[in-house]
Amino acid sequence: MQKRQEGLPKDIIDIAWKAQLRLCKRYKKMIAKGKHYNLVFTEIAREMIAYIQTIAKEVVLTPVNTKLRLARVPA
Repeated sequence: MQKRQEGLPKDIIDIAWKAQLRLCKRYKKMIAKGKHYNLVFTEIAREMIAYIQTIAKEVVLTPVNTKLRLARVPA
């Protein structure tokens, strides 16, 4: 996990860790209540999408030089 996070900004790592803690806690709580696992996975996935969107807003994309790209399909 450390290798994957090596080049990432601290803000993104913090958001990801916050999501990890919250989603694990929520998963355990819902399973302990006796909720059906499909319902639990769906709820966790919905909340994970919100965290992914938050991280996507934090990332500043650098412009791509189209002449240096290998693919011919526009981005």
